[in-house]
Amino acid sequence: MMRGRAHGNQKNQLVIAVVVLVIFCGFLYIYSRKDGSSALAYGTNSLRKFGSSYWGGDDGAGEYEMDGVMLKSIPVCDDRLSELIPCLDRNLIYQTRLKLDLALMEHYERHCPVPERRYNCLIPPPPGYKIPIRWPRSRDEVWKANIPHTHLATEKSDQNWMVVKGEKIAFPGGGTHFHYGADKYIASIANMLKFPKNNLNNGGRIRTVLDVGCGVASFGGYLLSSDIITMSLAPNDVHQNQIQFALERGIPAYLGVLGTKRLPYPSRSFEFAHCSRCRIDWLQRDGILLLELDRLLRPGGYFAYSSPEAYAQDEEDLRIWSEMSALVERMCWKIASKMNQTVIWVKPQTNDCYMERKSGTLPPLCKSDVDPDAVWDVHMEACITPYSDQIHRARGRGLAPWPARLTTPTPRLADFGYSDETFEKDTEVWQRRVENYWNLLGSKIESDTLRNLMDMKANMGSFAAALKNKDVWVMNVVPEDGPNTLKIVYDRGLIGTVHNWCEAFSTYPRTYDLLHAWTIFSDIQRKGCSAEDLLIEMDRILRPKGFIIVRDKRSVVEFIKNYLQMLHWETVATADAVQDSEQDGDDTVLIVQKKIWLTSESLRELE
Repeated sequence: MMRGRAHGNQKNQLVIAVVVLVIFCGFLYIYSRKDGSSALAYGTNSLRKFGSSYWGGDDGAGEYEMDGVMLKSIPVCDDRLSELIPCLDRNLIYQTRLKLDLALMEHYERHCPVPERRYNCLIPPPPGYKIPIRWPRSRDEVWKANIPHTHLATEKSDQNWMVVKGEKIAFPGGGTHFHYGADKYIASIANMLKFPKNNLNNGGRIRTVLDVGCGVASFGGYLLSSDIITMSLAPNDVHQNQIQFALERGIPAYLGVLGTKRLPYPSRSFEFAHCSRCRIDWLQRDGILLLELDRLLRPGGYFAYSSPEAYAQDEEDLRIWSEMSALVERMCWKIASKMNQTVIWVKPQTNDCYMERKSGTLPPLCKSDVDPDAVWDVHMEACITPYSDQIHRARGRGLAPWPARLTTPTPRLADFGYSDETFEKDTEVWQRRVENYWNLLGSKIESDTLRNLMDMKANMGSFAAALKNKDVWVMNVVPEDGPNTLKIVYDRGLIGTVHNWCEAFSTYPRTYDLLHAWTIFSDIQRKGCSAEDLLIEMDRILRPKGFIIVRDKRSVVEFIKNYLQMLHWETVATADAVQDSEQDGDDTVLIVQKKIWLTSESLRELE
């Protein structure tokens, strides 16, 4: 009996302890949600205070009074979040216990936090951060402090990806398959295709390239000198930071993966695709990943595949090569050239081969009601995307060689009911606007100050087209809920992606020198999304000392001005846009520059 009572007392004490713990956790949860501060949602160490900045004075947390209204300051994230990519955050995936198929690479796809779980704090630069080395020197070297990761230099030491040299990281131009330099490798591919002067641009006929599993993007970096622009694509996988290195170097790149969803590019975007030992199982799920490449290639487009399966003689490689050869044959691809470890296939220019296949041949043609240009959160299908009747009749022709295609109206204007005159007028308007922007920036920039630019609402890409003579590249972003004019952007020989600005962009912090925000804030207001969240996201992806050009309603510009101090931005210029065009209405131009600052924790590490 005594033992029974003692056991009962222990149970009562355990129940009381559990109840107290539940009440304590409840209070902790309520406190963490107090005043809407979702920055604490991931843990108690997510915030830090400002220390001294390189430019400007000390900035502390607190409140600001603007026009009689008290606004909260924006907290600073913990230094450990200096490389946070909100929608590709592994900690989020782990904590939310998402049921993802690792074999299908779902864990490398976008999984954005709900508003209640966003950090909503400013991402600090790493200790010792320096203004990036300017292009074109940056192609070959970057500051180690800006991306303090050297594991790739050790892991890929025999492949010449990168080499640590004191305070810098150098990039000799090597890759897994081209140890002796991307330039020589590129010339050999052009030679295989018998292109004039071993130049892969083939007289301007090849302009847009997709490099899948790009590493640190040396392939795309070396193509730039041939007037070829490459979308270098890689996931945030075991080789983390490879895309971060690419963008730090000033090379176009994007975080993405061939998993379960379509890549965010419309059909017929690229003249050339490339995979150099990119560790992709092209045979999985009835060849669905290869069929996604097929969707993205233009008529007569090429796929260069450098891999052991193309030449090795062991049993497994022979099996893979045999099955892959059979698959691409059913897809109507032909071998354009094969030499040593590289094979180059070419896609058909018409639907003729598809129509001649035996009934029931796999993969099937996609159904007629499947939109080949729908890409935002759209799952891939294991089917061949046939050409429209117009493309079939034209045999894939219709695009002028580069650089003429930049200003030549494209056949796909008709998809939107746009006339050639509309296209030409848009080009002229943005030429004037960009000239005005550069005049407003004035002494703040030199010819090599800017390299990585983003047009957050690209429309037909005329902002980027106006920058042709500047040594810059532009990521053209088209909203996911508007006309998918991204296909016009690619037809012009430019690159870009589809995005929803209510969410974070798929890039590392501090990767763009200039953001152009044309009516973006008005757009997300209509969607009911948070303008404050967008300001914080823009700060995340903008490099210190980088610029933002806002072109929007006067009320929007005045709203943004209220946040400049707490974001640690400063005004460069404001201007009326009324006289720019009849359609401007009350639009105003605001140009701001981001200051560079360190947290107190980073300063202590430097001392």
